Amino acid sequence: MKPTLVVLAAGMGSRYGGLKQMDPMGPSGETVLDYSVFDAIRAGFGKVIFVIREDFKQAFEEQIISKFKSKITVDICCQKLENLPEGLPADFKFPEDRVKPWGTTHAILAAKDSIEGPFAIINADDFYGRDGLQQVADALVNTATLQADKSKEQYTIVAYKLANTLSENGSVNRGICTHNNGILDSVEEYTEISLAADGTCSGNSEKGERNALPLDSLVSMNLWGFPASILPKLETHFRDFLIERGSEMKSECYIPTVIDALIHSQVAECPLVSSESNWFGVTYPDDKEQVVQSILNLVNEGVYPQSLW
Repeated sequence: MKPTLVVLAAGMGSRYGGLKQMDPMGPSGETVLDYSVFDAIRAGFGKVIFVIREDFKQAFEEQIISKFKSKITVDICCQKLENLPEGLPADFKFPEDRVKPWGTTHAILAAKDSIEGPFAIINADDFYGRDGLQQVADALVNTATLQADKSKEQYTIVAYKLANTLSENGSVNRGICTHNNGILDSVEEYTEISLAADGTCSGNSEKGERNALPLDSLVSMNLWGFPASILPKLETHFRDFLIERGSEMKSECYIPTVIDALIHSQVAECPLVSSESNWFGVTYPDDKEQVVQSILNLVNEGVYPQSLW
């Protein structure tokens, strides 16, 4: 079975000021996710699932999916705040004024009924490059073949150097990875990562501590590969998260945090691959100019055609 690519595209775009998932960046009007789908097809993915919000579904189908639906199997799933796992306490309630969904774990679970085999996840607004998607596709095919011989579930993370994932226009959130001989030891979600005037980098840990971060740290950009058997485990962790933090207005269940827990409970092993691809993304409006120029450079180098579709 060819692997599936799950594209997390339901973000609110609060810092960007709009739907960056649908903002043209390429020379022929391509979005960043157009390049991800193009690279996924070349890497051997057989299906792409978009996790979006209901309020822009029609526009997304017309402006994005119509361009490549004849080239790869496509599905759409909507991430809804009220879609919660079974087994929550009868008196569970989330804040009435909450609008934002519950984060990346919740987003993956929105697609669970459409996932039938090994799958990778990416963010819609991050440019990963062909190398990253090829490496995760190869890992998924190999894992599917070898899974019966493994005592632990086999996941894959494709990581990037922190220095290559920062924005000149504001702070970012990243999963900081530690590894041993190419096997992921831990991944901790850091928020508000930024460079100081002296060139040092720091961010807020999950404990709320402001820590220095080496610029050569490997970070998760949400390019992961999983077997479908991870889905019930994600559901269990998401349910526990809601019981503990579901009453908070802005709490999110981050996928790196869940994977870190599965690794430390000896359920999973996660080889780490460092990608040589150029990563870039749009977090802030001023990031767009750099992304547009970076894509144009790749087109001029012959990495991508002038028009993808």
